[in-house]
Amino acid sequence: METTLRGVGVSHGVAIGEVRHMGTAVLEPPAKQITADEAEREQGRARQAVEAVSADLIARGQLAGGEAQHVLEAQAMIATDPELMADVDRRIAVGSTAERGVYDAFASYRDLLAGAGEYMAGRVADLDDVRNRIVARLLGVPMPGVPDSDEPYVLIARDLAPADTALLDPALVLGFVTEEGGPTSHSAILARALGVPAIVALPGAGEIAEGTLIAVDGSTGDLFVDPTPEKRAELEGAAAERRAALSASSGPGATSDGHKVPLLANVGGPADVPAAVEAGAEGVGLFRTEFLFLDDSRKAPSEEKQIESYRKVLEAFPEGRVVVRVLDAGADKPLDFLTPADEPNPALGVRGLRSLLDHPDVLRTQLTALAKASEGLPVHLEVMAPMVADRTDAKAFADACREAGLQAKFGAMVEIPSAALRARSILREVEFLSLGTNDLAQYAFAADRQVGAVSRLQDPWQPALLDLIAMSADAAKAEGKSCGVCGEAASDPLLACVLTGLGVTSLSMGAASIPYVRATLAKHTLAQCERAAAAARACDTAEEARAAAQGVLSGE
Repeated sequence: METTLRGVGVSHGVAIGEVRHMGTAVLEPPAKQITADEAEREQGRARQAVEAVSADLIARGQLAGGEAQHVLEAQAMIATDPELMADVDRRIAVGSTAERGVYDAFASYRDLLAGAGEYMAGRVADLDDVRNRIVARLLGVPMPGVPDSDEPYVLIARDLAPADTALLDPALVLGFVTEEGGPTSHSAILARALGVPAIVALPGAGEIAEGTLIAVDGSTGDLFVDPTPEKRAELEGAAAERRAALSASSGPGATSDGHKVPLLANVGGPADVPAAVEAGAEGVGLFRTEFLFLDDSRKAPSEEKQIESYRKVLEAFPEGRVVVRVLDAGADKPLDFLTPADEPNPALGVRGLRSLLDHPDVLRTQLTALAKASEGLPVHLEVMAPMVADRTDAKAFADACREAGLQAKFGAMVEIPSAALRARSILREVEFLSLGTNDLAQYAFAADRQVGAVSRLQDPWQPALLDLIAMSADAAKAEGKSCGVCGEAASDPLLACVLTGLGVTSLSMGAASIPYVRATLAKHTLAQCERAAAAARACDTAEEARAAAQGVLSGE
């Protein structure tokens, strides 16, 4: 009998296949004691296992490339953290085996992170995965992971570690469903990059029996257990229509009546550029520069290294627009040389622009490197600051850009509700706004973007979030300036129409989403988008807002 479950759809497309569950195993080693003369050998075993796991994560990242590479390299840094390794050595010195020392040291660090506030939950999940990989290697057992199968299947897991998600084979894994996670979790972001249909935050999915036929709609978040032949035909027909629309869509982003909406790509480094170019991106709306700084958390990269990396991206978009976000460190991206180690709540502390203003030499070097990287290129460079709270922040960043001799537009990200509320004031200091909807939702609703239990408050269809976006867009229009969206909200084709109706002037997303958004925008007029936006804002819940917008755009 067909039943329907509802989670959060995070990656477009339909997948129909039999269920396979992620492998699980108990990886807690026995509390066995060793003698003092065995300690040095056990410490050596622990170091070898840590180095092997770190090398494996880096290798997986290099194979995957793009966003996955940055995530996995950050995990490799966790594995080799000096403080963690010192704790492992101490525990072995007083009698623990290598595997038990690793397990207990990671458990202690895990407790510290958990106590630092829920914002760190994403790092806790990554920490657990690294610990399991090291312990599995020491115990000589296989690491639980993606099942072996010769036939395509739909994967169900409690959650997926970045190391697993990054190397999923789309030819075998038709789609995946997780019980935990959220629309902005690592798994969701990597699923979109892979183009694999996916649903997250669906409690109870793990109870679906192995081998059960299910259908996953990554656009709506619906999961159909034992779908009828009629339902399968309906879903397959809808998927075929989407594919036809994608193949027929090309060129710049625009509504059906010619209102231009530039479609830009979010990139994390040079490795992401080919996919963006292939998808027809009109430029880059969010160039995350953290990848350069994560190579060594103890010091900033040299100006020369930064120039080389920035120029590779800038050269890929001649005559195009490239919006660079300066270093966004802190919270879940701590750097030893930049961010405080003892903040009670890092998400509400010294992160983003706040860190850079405390270390003006780091900001000056990055801005100078960007200025030099753009010399002689016909690119339209724009540089923006993360975590701008008010006009004072905006002025400090604008002054730093001028002092560095940067010949570019400079702007502010709207990620804090105060920035949306006072957007017009901020725009008197900078030339554009860019809405980071992931963090804007997190701070507006006090809802950690990595915690599945509050994922409904991370839904970008929340009317209160739409209100904040509208405020920012209205302020930009009043000042004669631009206001784009570079958060994950822009990757939803239906929501892209609503954002256009709210007055957003450009949309930036993962490259895989660009064809879907382009095709959907091309089917609707600007007036329809404006009516859909008004209908969504008149609602009280995210579900009602989506349904109302869908009704307007479908002519119901």
